[in-house]
Amino acid sequence: MVERSQALESLTADERIALMGRLWDSLDPAAAAPVSAALAAELDGREAEADADPDAGIPWTALREELRARIR
Repeated sequence: MVERSQALESLTADERIALMGRLWDSLDPAAAAPVSAALAAELDGREAEADADPDAGIPWTALREELRARIR
């Protein structure tokens, strides 16, 4: 495993990014974790809710700051 790690460390950032892309593209979508009917329905419902009222949510930056304030 050390040899592989050293080989990866010798790659440039661009080469690593290209390798990640090749690895990602090699994944078989059919082998991915299956989405249950209940989860698909939940996701569809959330998407419809967001589409119906796009201004109902808050920006990620505002949420992040709110969460950070809670832990300070």
